Amino acid sequence: MSGIVEINFDGIIGPSHNYAGLSLGNLASARNAGGTSSPRAAALQGIDKMRFNVRRGLVQGLFVPLPRPATRWLGELGTSLADADPAIAINAMSASAMWAANAATVSPAPDTRDGKCHLTVANLRTMPHRSHEWRETLAQLELAFAHEAFAVHGPVPTAFGDEGAANHMRLASSHGAPGIEVFVYGVGGGAFPARQHIEASKAVARVHLLDPRRILFAEQSGAAIAAGAFHNDVVAVANGNVLFAHEHAFADKRPLIDALTSLVEGFDYIEVFAAEVPLGDAIKSYLFNSQLVTTPDGSMTLVAPIECRDTASVKAWIDRHLASNGAIRNVDYVDVRQSMANGGGPACLRLRIVCDAATVDPRFLVDEAKLDRLSGVIAAYWPETIAAGELTSAVLVEQIVAAREALLDALDLSELMSDKLTVKDVS
Repeated sequence: MSGIVEINFDGIIGPSHNYAGLSLGNLASARNAGGTSSPRAAALQGIDKMRFNVRRGLVQGLFVPLPRPATRWLGELGTSLADADPAIAINAMSASAMWAANAATVSPAPDTRDGKCHLTVANLRTMPHRSHEWRETLAQLELAFAHEAFAVHGPVPTAFGDEGAANHMRLASSHGAPGIEVFVYGVGGGAFPARQHIEASKAVARVHLLDPRRILFAEQSGAAIAAGAFHNDVVAVANGNVLFAHEHAFADKRPLIDALTSLVEGFDYIEVFAAEVPLGDAIKSYLFNSQLVTTPDGSMTLVAPIECRDTASVKAWIDRHLASNGAIRNVDYVDVRQSMANGGGPACLRLRIVCDAATVDPRFLVDEAKLDRLSGVIAAYWPETIAAGELTSAVLVEQIVAAREALLDALDLSELMSDKLTVKDVS
């Protein structure tokens, strides 16, 4: 389909970015719980990553932070930020919506029966601090993708957990060609919950009007979940005809690999063996939570966190792969340390949407000039630091609200101001 490209929509890291340690099964989040965060540096690191992609000729978009505190959610609990139990209050201040890979699952137009690009907002029901994100995220998706080329859906019923594109992969000969969509679900992860239910994945596939012959369901390895791979994108990533995965990513990889070999023209499986990169090193470095992108010259680049460069086993594997002239031709390292310390790498920060950029509300697309303006807003308004004990202070809350409003002003997105935001209930 002509005009179709892959657009990476990155979540701008919000002014309430903090280390409250709310995400069970996320080892980095737990490890840094109670630490002092740097929202301004975090957001500027995210902007620099977007700028990096723009300079490489990729089309780049953004999503804005959600309103914080989450006053509607607190109201549903019969309380307010000032009156809430501290454990509830900090769940209303999370900036986790910055990890746009959890915003929705996306099926591009070449894959769907009605020729529309379908997006289903994730219910994120497993973790309290994320369970209330979907309404405001849906309002943003409906604004950005209001064109008739899109079909935007509400969440799967919360009986079944859905964590969005972090558990979904697509392989195709090109972005505009019909693809094979892979839905990865969890069953068990020892002490940690499996966040993606197979029934949620099946529901999304049906709602998106996908051809049953061109979808696959694969179980994530329980060992990977237990080791801290709370989403599939911590141990596997796909792009084009390539699946790049750890040896222990899937409970039973053979049927998946056989099916992809049959269904995807020129399928290339790049497997990293545990003997080369132990699962713990892969998760600590977020090797597979890198962005695997196709640049305008047709080659594949891995946009990896600098932790990959600094982890000996991972760096050695990368160097061997590059020397072998494999499918990944380039690796570029980016600094997203603030996000990484909360358990989110380069791929967590973005939602991949394959579509015609002309059908997207242009306010959600960026170039270097817009990124420069946003950097100025962030430098002026974002808190420099947030200590654990001050997260719900009235002075900080006022600064957080003002920072978001300044960003929306700069983007001319007044529709997303808290007092104008229209949100929906599950019907």
